Amino acid sequence: MRSTLFQSAVFGLFFLTLVHLAVGQRPWSYPPTFDDATEYTYKTVDDVELKAWVFQPQRNAQDERPAVVFFFGGGWRSGTPVQFADQCRYLRSRGVVAVTCDYRVASRHGVKAVSCVEDAKSAVRWVRANAKMLGVIPDQICSAGGSAGGHLACCTGVVSGLDANGDDANVSSVPNAMALFNPAVMLATLNGAPEIQNMEKRLAGMKQRTGIDPVRISPIHHLQENQPPTIIFHGRADSVVPIASVEEFTRRSKALGNDVTLVSYAGAPHGFFNRRTAMVSRNDGADGSISGTFGLDRW
Repeated sequence: MRSTLFQSAVFGLFFLTLVHLAVGQRPWSYPPTFDDATEYTYKTVDDVELKAWVFQPQRNAQDERPAVVFFFGGGWRSGTPVQFADQCRYLRSRGVVAVTCDYRVASRHGVKAVSCVEDAKSAVRWVRANAKMLGVIPDQICSAGGSAGGHLACCTGVVSGLDANGDDANVSSVPNAMALFNPAVMLATLNGAPEIQNMEKRLAGMKQRTGIDPVRISPIHHLQENQPPTIIFHGRADSVVPIASVEEFTRRSKALGNDVTLVSYAGAPHGFFNRRTAMVSRNDGADGSISGTFGLDRW
């Protein structure tokens, strides 16, 4: 019951972030500085300190709250934790502990995507291991992210292994829910999947970017029963991550008995949730039963 309430509450708050947020710091800077969040080092790799910024609601010492852990997008090459700062602030205002995380990327650290996955798992594990200090309910942690960050968040929930040396394997890195914004869920061709426009071209050279057989970190290739409940927000005009890929992810996940909701937005491009001005129609990705127009003019 507690898990169901957590899922419903957090997913409901994500819907509200798409309507109520106003864009803050522009341009997105790196390294980020936040006057209203507490900075922690969740992991050190060689001489690189990877930071997590925690946006903490007002709390008493004994308070425990759900948490959402965000991973930014940028093709595993670049990006900044500032991307989800406003989502963190909004969730904090609703009583959720919100965390935006740094991780290693190609342009700054010379790594491949497999290292990004490793860092994301370390970040979720760090939040759970430090739940008492952070005032977090350890079995109410949602992993979230956009694009490549959505891929990382999804990997924490469905891809096993790839844990960092030195991480405490006794603490799970698997989240209790996932909230994914235009996530990359298909990194390799998939038998039995419907033809996706230009997919072969999109996947060309993927192994050079992943640093490992792309199948190993392609979420759709690792679907299983009892995955964390998931909500996906995706633009139907996304030319970077085809919506057909998340539709197939959703279909296959549901066939295994998993709870996955796909919310699509007609006319919305890749990264629409970051844009200052957008008018999009919202449709249920499964059957079109939910419809309506959202004016995202405050973004």
